[in-house]
Amino acid sequence: MGMVHDRITSWKNKHASEISNAKEIIHAVRRSPLTIVGLSIVLALVFVAIFAPCLAPYDPVSMRLDNRLASPSIHHVLGTDEFGRDILSRIIYGTGVALKIMVIVLMIDLPLGVLLGIVAGYFGGWLDEIIMRISDIFMAFPRLILAMAIGAALGPSLTNTMIAIAITMWPTYARLARGETLSIKERPFIEAEKALGTSKTRLLLSYILPLCSSTTIIRATLDMGNVIRIAAGMSFLGLGAQPPTPEWGLMVSTGRSFLISQWWVPTFPGFAILLAVFGFNLLGDGIRDISDPHLRRGA
Repeated sequence: MGMVHDRITSWKNKHASEISNAKEIIHAVRRSPLTIVGLSIVLALVFVAIFAPCLAPYDPVSMRLDNRLASPSIHHVLGTDEFGRDILSRIIYGTGVALKIMVIVLMIDLPLGVLLGIVAGYFGGWLDEIIMRISDIFMAFPRLILAMAIGAALGPSLTNTMIAIAITMWPTYARLARGETLSIKERPFIEAEKALGTSKTRLLLSYILPLCSSTTIIRATLDMGNVIRIAAGMSFLGLGAQPPTPEWGLMVSTGRSFLISQWWVPTFPGFAILLAVFGFNLLGDGIRDISDPHLRRGA
């Protein structure tokens, strides 16, 4: 009975601690208007991407040359482009394209970077040197420039854009995971697990990986806006999505010729890029601040 009572007490204490942390996080979010703004923008983008077929008034790729370069009106709220396509509809569908790129890039980068980082930090030696020197090579170049070079080598397409961006971003997560691993592997509970005969694979996956994940995930939220920005930049330069894909950077690129006479063609897609990057940056900054217990309690 005593053992059962201790377990119940432990569970209650753990549950109370989780509730207390949740209350602190909710309070911190309420005290941060910019975080709420960022979260609202991101949720709106997700909503638009999911329900694009219901929200878009027109087919985003259907051309109507008799209605080309029409100014904003009741029928076309944001006007039409050089092929008579509704700009609002293309921006709405472009939201899904932007979020798809972001999600796939981070799904590649996070596991790859974290895995290489914890392996380098835990085993050290020549393995650490090889992984870190390779990451140094990638980090020696600006992300956009390196992504452009890789994209040009692979060929212009949306898939190659995602691959190029993913290749340029993994070293950031690898270095973060390595730094965390170097600290974690010296802790007493890791030494205790080693003494009990726990395998290295189990130590890495069951103990070190979960502790490293929080830092890298926070970093990933800060990089979400960068992924969208780099993808749009590559499409703008002709190295990303190809016509008639409704991608924001491509829309700005094809509409730049009409910037003076038909300003709405490149302006509204550019504003969509600005809004998305702004929203994700605000959300990332908010999550970073909330994850810091000192900042959270001081809020």
